[in-house]
Amino acid sequence: MENPDMRIADVGTGTAIWLTDLANKLPRSVRLDGLDVSFDAAPLREWLPANVTLHHWNIKEEVPEHLVGAYDLVNIRFFAVVIRSSEIKDVLKNLIRLLKPGGFLQWTDADSSSARTVKLRPDLSDEPLQRLWSFLRGDDERFYTSWVPDLGTHFQEAKLVDVDADRIIPPPYIDQAMTEIMFLALEVSTRNKDIDDKRAQEVRATIRDAVKASREGSNFQFTYWRFIGRNATRASL
Repeated sequence: MENPDMRIADVGTGTAIWLTDLANKLPRSVRLDGLDVSFDAAPLREWLPANVTLHHWNIKEEVPEHLVGAYDLVNIRFFAVVIRSSEIKDVLKNLIRLLKPGGFLQWTDADSSSARTVKLRPDLSDEPLQRLWSFLRGDDERFYTSWVPDLGTHFQEAKLVDVDADRIIPPPYIDQAMTEIMFLALEVSTRNKDIDDKRAQEVRATIRDAVKASREGSNFQFTYWRFIGRNATRASL
């Protein structure tokens, strides 16, 4: 991060919080770009740091020509429930096209297949959480993300070099925060017009039970992974 002329992209920037936090730690000459399909969750452009710019881009589509080979670092987080294992090769190809020769790709994600419950005490019940996970996961293949720990292999197959991986087990306060986010997500899902009233009521009742269990000390835990790889050549992708 010593180069004052670096250009950094945050793919799927969402609220742009990663970029706005980074803007406070780097020289103002560093260009920070947020890439996403929508910026409804982001601050107004006028409120962003002067060196933060937002660009519309869908990760599953071709890279716009003006962004090809533009970045020293490309950051992507929490896309495991957005892409399927069959799409990884093409997604990686697009991400690498964003990189300058020698540029780095950093991918951080949660392995939903690692979902488990952790309890403050052995006598606590996690049964409401188990029921809640069944509602959330169902048959949705996006929550079967056992490919996440293997991203390093995909990096190598895509010709990235100096590949490194970190396996991250979060502290309990992060587990509780993520569990509460899941409660909110499920509560919102009950308002979906495709869900019948009986099922919506059942989910809400389970959420109430799970909230109580969480406050007593039972929460979900996921294993997180961070992968880093470097684009070594100018080879055509």
